[in-house]
Amino acid sequence: MLQDRYDKLLWLGLLGVIGTLGFFLFAGSVRESAAVDAGSLDRAMEQELARQAKVSFVEKIYQPVSKLRQEGQLQSALLKLDELSVRYPGEAHGAILKGEILLEMGALDAAVGSFVAAVQRNGDYVDQHHPLSRFETIRQLVERGLREIAPRLQAHPDNPALAESRKQLFYLQSRLAGGCE
Repeated sequence: MLQDRYDKLLWLGLLGVIGTLGFFLFAGSVRESAAVDAGSLDRAMEQELARQAKVSFVEKIYQPVSKLRQEGQLQSALLKLDELSVRYPGEAHGAILKGEILLEMGALDAAVGSFVAAVQRNGDYVDQHHPLSRFETIRQLVERGLREIAPRLQAHPDNPALAESRKQLFYLQSRLAGGCE
């Protein structure tokens, strides 16, 4: 096989070609992985910018409601929320604010329903790391709700509204624990 100089040169040339092909294949895969990393970095940056824009937008839209709430004008704040829900139907932040206001007013069952509607529309409210997170508020609502609804449900086991409120509280509890829809 390796008998003369010509055979040795052929084998050496073949090894050189194989080595060069291997080099180019390896370099191409490194370049592709770098391009994938750059693409995922761009997507992450876009997502963060979108998140910041949404937070700013939501804060700007609901600023009058927050002001009325701070002034203690809870009924006016609810009316303003109703106006905004016509302009921005399906916006989850309005439901969160409505739930918080209803909770301040003592309407626990209605507040639970608003929080559930908001979390179903946007799960970021149970994400502890999101700027709009209401994790702690929802956790306290679930604890209080389960504590207060259980005796009422025992006294009136055939009340479908109480059963629905308890079901909604269990849903919120599940979402707080990391469960999904």
